[in-house]
Amino acid sequence: MAVLSPSSVDLIAAFRAYAREHVALRADAWDENQEIPREVYTDLGTRGWLAGPLDVRWGGAGWSAAVFGEFCAAIGEASMSLLSTLTVHHMAMAMIAQWGEESLQERVLPELAAGRLLGGFGLTEPEIGCAATEIGTRLQATGDGYTVSGQKKWISGGQHADGFVLLTQLDGESTAVWVERARGGVTSTLIPGMLGFRAAMNTDQRFEDCPVPADAILGTAGGGFAFVFSAGLDLGRFIIAWGALGLQRACLVASTRRARSRHQFGKPIAEHQLIQRHLAEMHTDHRASEGLCRRAAQLRDEGVPSSLMETATAKYFASKAASRIADRAVQIHGAAGCGPDLPIQRYLRDARITEMIEGSNEMQEIMLGQYSISEYAGRSSLLPTGL
Repeated sequence: MAVLSPSSVDLIAAFRAYAREHVALRADAWDENQEIPREVYTDLGTRGWLAGPLDVRWGGAGWSAAVFGEFCAAIGEASMSLLSTLTVHHMAMAMIAQWGEESLQERVLPELAAGRLLGGFGLTEPEIGCAATEIGTRLQATGDGYTVSGQKKWISGGQHADGFVLLTQLDGESTAVWVERARGGVTSTLIPGMLGFRAAMNTDQRFEDCPVPADAILGTAGGGFAFVFSAGLDLGRFIIAWGALGLQRACLVASTRRARSRHQFGKPIAEHQLIQRHLAEMHTDHRASEGLCRRAAQLRDEGVPSSLMETATAKYFASKAASRIADRAVQIHGAAGCGPDLPIQRYLRDARITEMIEGSNEMQEIMLGQYSISEYAGRSSLLPTGL
């Protein structure tokens, strides 16, 4: 694994201190109120942390994937709801940076980096998951640009988002486009009572003849999903994998402290073998997730094409492990883990959501299964011929 520079180590320590002092203490209140205050994003923008991986020419800091991963883990340990909204913000920036016209990049990216604009991401529609060929949102050409009409659902950060990268259909072709709220025609309706990521401000988004300029298309017509959105989802999986790692860490810290302080039958429950088994399994899941996340980051930094599958592997394993670890954390805490006084029940609810977003784990299984066939079927084997 790559060795972090002293400056990167200091930066990671700052991430963790910020998450501990400014996020973790407020996360339960955000969860109860189902909203994160806008000033949180303004603060992150002021610190230069709202667009860390973005190129410096647009206001970013040019963080490596390894450093960005540590940022995601720190935020995920404190609040997966906050990380969810940061995920779509970074996805929008990354897609504009990679596929947007220069005029769009110069107009929008510095505003997103500073937090003056917050970005959103719209793929899912009512009754339609990530099936790009069934997208109903339409992009219609006009005399000097386009209009967008349609509906998106389960949009993280939708209440605060000032613009959205949407997957649309333009003359029957999958097309990605940047749509700004300020141009009109955008309506956001909060979806309350979410199981997890409850403060992520998930919305039902309606777009009614929203005007967009000619330079708002990302890439080309027909390449909306194959190129633009696939790249965005890859980044989203990377963020959620590291966030799940942070969530695992929160569960482990809380569980070990509980195991040492809670007494049953005259001794701390940490001395009971069944609790030790829970902690051993949690620790092993966490270490395995950490290794997969760090490998995905290293390959991304090296520009290795297989980083796509390594990222999918990390997201798949880390999200499933987060659910297992959070489940055991509830068990170790007992009734206290189910109540409102501790964040343990929030960890469990949030962990479950990591298995569904940025491509469900079922979708990851299809991708990874196909990759496994291509990766291993042609390799030499120690088995006898024919087996």
